[in-house]
Amino acid sequence: MVPQRLLVISPVRNEAAHIERVGRAMGAQELLPDEWIVVDDGSTDRTVELLRPLQAELPFLTVVERRNAPGVDPLAEGAAPRAFNAGLAHAHTTAFTHLMKLDGDVELPPSYLRELLGRFAADPQLGIACGDLFERGPRGYRRLAIPPHHVHGALKCYTRACFESIGGVQERLGWDTIDETYARMRGFKTQSFRDISAVHHRPLGSASGRLRGRARHGECAYIAHFDPLWVSLRSVKIARQKPIGLSGLAFLYGYARAAARRVERVPDPSFRTYARRELRERMLRIVRTGS
Repeated sequence: MVPQRLLVISPVRNEAAHIERVGRAMGAQELLPDEWIVVDDGSTDRTVELLRPLQAELPFLTVVERRNAPGVDPLAEGAAPRAFNAGLAHAHTTAFTHLMKLDGDVELPPSYLRELLGRFAADPQLGIACGDLFERGPRGYRRLAIPPHHVHGALKCYTRACFESIGGVQERLGWDTIDETYARMRGFKTQSFRDISAVHHRPLGSASGRLRGRARHGECAYIAHFDPLWVSLRSVKIARQKPIGLSGLAFLYGYARAAARRVERVPDPSFRTYARRELRERMLRIVRTGS
């Protein structure tokens, strides 16, 4: 068996509130990464200042500073995948077997990397995977519910074979849906494991405000060719989340605005066909089973 070699890349921006604990958690892993590249994407807080001591402590950590072009909205233009690819270009560990994206606000328990890579070793068809994410709420920590085939963009791990088969990460909104759809098209499994978990210290989609985050998710659904019926049903579910009602409307608004502006969608007819067939099959399964 080929020894596993793990390359971790963290695109970060203004993560001073979390980056130290994220770094300490990485240093405490039972299975350390072969290399961890943190790409600072134009932070205006103390993120880089806090990363420097960590770089001195963790021999596998490299900090890369990257500046955004003036006038570019880093969130709207898909900064995370751009910064991720920039980190990949700086990697010394070119013979990696697994590649992981880890956000700068996600804290891993000590066993996380060991357990996750164990799942890959046990299932050769597994192409992209993650553990559960928990966020602190008014009543303690709560699990972020996602379907088992979906993988959180905040901490997803790829096998090298899968990553190369899908052509890497696209530098556009919706990249974290596009990549796993392509993975399943190419015959790989995508899975989130409920018995492995990590802590997300900033509410999902809140970096630029909750409603703007919902609208961005709606635009992502448009880019990924999601069917209008599915989007409508999804908006009803999202409307139950805070701010109640407005969340669902923001999601619909993002989808409709993208359609009106004719935002470029994934330019691959086979992707569109596959993605919509998957959605139809899931909706039929929900109708049949109620879950």
